Amino acid sequence: MNIHVKSPNAAAAIDRLKPEFGDRLSTAPAVREQHGQDLTWHKGAPPDAVVFVRSTEEVQKVVKVCAALKVPVIPFGTGTSLEGHITAIHGGITIDMSGMNNILEVNASDLDCRVEAGVTRKTLNTNLRDQGLFFPIDPGADASIGGMTATRASGTNAVRYGTMRENVLGLTVVMADGSVIRTGTRAKKSSAGYDLTRLLVGSEGTLGVITEIQLKLHGIPQAMRAGVCSLPSTQACCQVAIETVQMGIPISRIELVDAESIRGINAYSKLSFPELPTLFLEFAGTEASVDEQVALFTDIVSGHGGSDITWAAREEDRLKLWQARHDAFWAAQAMVKPGLGSLSTDVCVPISRLAECVEETRLDMESHGIYCPMIGHIGDGNFHVGIYLDANDPADVSRAKAAYDRLIDRALAMGGTCTGEHGIGSGKRQYLDREHGDAVRVMRQIKAALDPDNIMNPGKNAAP
Repeated sequence: MNIHVKSPNAAAAIDRLKPEFGDRLSTAPAVREQHGQDLTWHKGAPPDAVVFVRSTEEVQKVVKVCAALKVPVIPFGTGTSLEGHITAIHGGITIDMSGMNNILEVNASDLDCRVEAGVTRKTLNTNLRDQGLFFPIDPGADASIGGMTATRASGTNAVRYGTMRENVLGLTVVMADGSVIRTGTRAKKSSAGYDLTRLLVGSEGTLGVITEIQLKLHGIPQAMRAGVCSLPSTQACCQVAIETVQMGIPISRIELVDAESIRGINAYSKLSFPELPTLFLEFAGTEASVDEQVALFTDIVSGHGGSDITWAAREEDRLKLWQARHDAFWAAQAMVKPGLGSLSTDVCVPISRLAECVEETRLDMESHGIYCPMIGHIGDGNFHVGIYLDANDPADVSRAKAAYDRLIDRALAMGGTCTGEHGIGSGKRQYLDREHGDAVRVMRQIKAALDPDNIMNPGKNAAP
């Protein structure tokens, strides 16, 4: 944890908020440190205090006090972000949204719902299941819906259902001056005014605190079939994904798991997959449509030297399969020697360049002696790397950062982005200018207009 940088007026803000929140305002070191560090190698910094809120009105009260005193405000969901989004770089007050965990309404006929920001994706889907509905966005962690919205998350289902950007209809947001706005409607489309919903989705808490989200829902398909198959190379895996998408096969999920990741998954999840580059996949629809999709996909796999596909149709078998995939981060952590940390990152490229980007990255990491398991949502060109390093060894850190830099440059040169779903946070700010150039100036003008005192999660994304 970094040395704490205290916000000059934090003590005054705490004094004003304490009578209102009592025990729900904490300055305990352990609580503050927990709320200042995410799951990755980025060094954290604790806030001056953490306030546990239960309503939009309470968020508004905190923001108004902080706005009056120019104290930074950092929203916190579950702390599972990966690019230093929650660290209190300049001190300030962290607003913990976990107590805002109510599902406010479900409109089954219209396929939408409204939830508070602290509701997690698993909780939401558990509550929707009895109505034959589900929310498809599934980052590996059981993240909060508010955090997923703020970081524009996606996950394994993005190839079919899109990202949070495509699945948010509207928002309730507390702005930097303490005002509350509501964006969007429950209508499926609108051409009225600026699209503030899309502006705020992915803003990473730098423009306002998201407190409620109106979401699109989907019906649970009649039939779902998940499978696993191994191929001779990561390049072959990518080619299978490319051809599947280009043929218009409506696959729900298609995930690359490289051989090193499979080794970790086998040990961590007590499985026995061949230690080869592997595809995790899933089809959904009617029984007849799934059969057709499976037949077409099987032909593609065979054409690239793939193994027979091991299928899982029962719900418990499918859940076990996807839990193993979601646990890949922890599986990799368990494989390395104690003391090594993970520089976990992602890039996304046009799908036609995916095989090239993955293979060049693999060869680059191998040539520099870097342990770097790769895994990804390759149906939409997004893949993740975990670059393992000894944070206490300057030479190791330098080698890892150089490889990281080359990865980003490689993706940008191929017409891609420095992050497909992790977001910018504080960890990727240096790459924002490389990707967007002078457009970053426009982003900062928007930030200055909506948050002139720069109190909303300063030092993240395009914020100063």
